[in-house]
Amino acid sequence: MTAALSKYFDAVVLGRRNLTERIIELEIGAADGSPLPMAEAGSHIELRFGPAGGPFHRQYSVVGRLGLDGGPEPFRRIAVQREDRSRGSAYIHSNFRIGTLLRISRPIGSFRLSRNLPHVLLIAAGIGITPILPMLRSLIIRGQSFSMLYIGAEKAAMAYADDVLALGGDAVRLHETSRTGRPDLDDVLASQPPGTHVYICGPGPMIDSVRAIAEARHWHPARIRYEVFNAAHRPEDNGFRVRLRSGRFIEVGAGTTILDALETAGVDTLSDCRRGECGLCLTDVLNAREGIDHRDSYLTTTERTAADQLTICCSRAHGTHIDLDID
Repeated sequence: MTAALSKYFDAVVLGRRNLTERIIELEIGAADGSPLPMAEAGSHIELRFGPAGGPFHRQYSVVGRLGLDGGPEPFRRIAVQREDRSRGSAYIHSNFRIGTLLRISRPIGSFRLSRNLPHVLLIAAGIGITPILPMLRSLIIRGQSFSMLYIGAEKAAMAYADDVLALGGDAVRLHETSRTGRPDLDDVLASQPPGTHVYICGPGPMIDSVRAIAEARHWHPARIRYEVFNAAHRPEDNGFRVRLRSGRFIEVGAGTTILDALETAGVDTLSDCRRGECGLCLTDVLNAREGIDHRDSYLTTTERTAADQLTICCSRAHGTHIDLDID
């Protein structure tokens, strides 16, 4: 079955290079050399890899070409930031080399860039540059009005910083927090032309801040489009146990999700986005015990407070156990 007809297909690492001290770039192609389906700006792919006893499922944005010349690339370009604890990204950094085999999905376009907007403000922080960079390229090719803010500790730690500056020129502002502190996001929004739409990717607290500022300025919520990077995994995470309706226990490690652990254990599940956005994996909770660490963007605040459901693709137990209504 070809890559164009199957959601997941065999792939191989074709290239690897260091972007920063903690970030590597990988070029991944179809193992049989077949053409890859087109990836829109802002799309991502899912990688399935690792040892048979503990496979990883991780999603990474498709970076695409770094310049304006040329057509679609014969590989998927992604950037992977090494996390502080041993988990999927650490496995990739330690084990992925040219020739490494894995499985990848077709492009998933959940963070699409709309056309014909009066002005677009792009905001990227840290590794959040990966879906924003192809948006920058797309806006330039379209001849659309835009500005961009790229936030990081220092330029040396910011992936693709030179590529972004070369593409965007004076429309791009590189903000190094080690030199000038945190950017004034209220001032950033206040300086935008009327009707500006914002596309933002980075840490959750920064996105929440931009949304709150936009609300205070009476911007329609639809004008803020965002993607939270790596909502399912945090350095401080601990493992816990899931008790199924049958009484069976499933161990969920610090570097995995409930969904990954259930799939590895052969438990039937439903899922799609694996990012806490679509709600397909929403599961009833029989006993939240010490509470739920909700990390989705699907449930409302009221629904989270009820503590009777969670998205198993990214949310976690606060304590050591949680009971779910699943066989």
